Amino acid sequence: MSRSDTTKTGSGLPAQRPALPDWYGDLLGEIKHTVGRARVRAQRAVNTQLVQMYWEIGHQILRRQEQEGWGTKVVARLATDLRTAFPNQRGFSRRNLMYMQQMARTWPEPIVQQPVAQLPWGHITVLMRRLKTPAELDFYATEAAHHGWSRDWLEHCIAQRLHLTQGSAPCNFDATVPEDSKLVRDIVKDPYRLDFLSLDSRHTERELEDALVSNIVRFLTELGVGFAFVGRQYPVLLDDREYRIDLLFYHLRLHRYVVIELKTTEPTPEHIGKLGFYVAVVDRLVRDPERDDATVGILIGAEHHRASVDIALGNSNQPLAVSSYTELPPEQLALMPSEDDLSRVVQDVLDAEAGEDAKPPGDA
Repeated sequence: MSRSDTTKTGSGLPAQRPALPDWYGDLLGEIKHTVGRARVRAQRAVNTQLVQMYWEIGHQILRRQEQEGWGTKVVARLATDLRTAFPNQRGFSRRNLMYMQQMARTWPEPIVQQPVAQLPWGHITVLMRRLKTPAELDFYATEAAHHGWSRDWLEHCIAQRLHLTQGSAPCNFDATVPEDSKLVRDIVKDPYRLDFLSLDSRHTERELEDALVSNIVRFLTELGVGFAFVGRQYPVLLDDREYRIDLLFYHLRLHRYVVIELKTTEPTPEHIGKLGFYVAVVDRLVRDPERDDATVGILIGAEHHRASVDIALGNSNQPLAVSSYTELPPEQLALMPSEDDLSRVVQDVLDAEAGEDAKPPGDA
């Protein structure tokens, strides 16, 4: 079968276009997708060349400075002359030239094959401004390039000290999902920072669950990129008996369901066994074997004893991890300003500025 379209002739009468096969829309979509991918590759190539140019300029400045011993005044003059020589080229401000020089110190070896070369210049300035050690720089540059982080998300991950928490939770992924062990381990943190919950120190598991669901957007941010919330107290029916899972998520990049069980006490082998059961139930009753990989379970509770947790995890054939959560102590939480407090401060500043603008010239 085929289809035909009409256009208007010079006389205003419709004219028949050549008939098109039914698969034409698929072909057009494929070509559009190819063009889109080519544009992305071209943009990345241009960005890599720009970063490489900045690195070379930084090394040239640094080498001359070390040889001649001159100061920052020359950099300021360079900025002026480069903007004059290349009026349509952005990025030659004095501050940017100083960043180029800093980049040359931070990455003394050619960066073309390094993850940092794949990042936008704004991301690189964040790395140089916020981080000190080569290990931290390599971690965040690699993660940002691999996952396509935005600059805001990069700032957030640095502030949360992701390099200390990501992948540090006890787990059995090497034995249960060996082909994806590293990828799955990286979606689990230890500890999770839940300072935004404002819970009493004697809160119950239900209160913890209620608070997380009420702050689900912030909890998703803490979990990391890729998590989608499926439901709380998620019901599953097995042999005419209903079981309820505390929190059920789906990881969009790994194509796996993630079961999260909450405990306000120290996790025990019994808790880990129950989590493994819930994971098996989701695998059997919820997961689509043709689309989804094996379900993962995360038990989030109080601080745990590593030895007993490792033994319990080793006895399970389900992909499980055990983590903990931290909060601000109530006495510190009470000292934090509320949103109303911050709003009043902002309004006071605006009122004061308005009062100053209203004063006649010359008044003290």
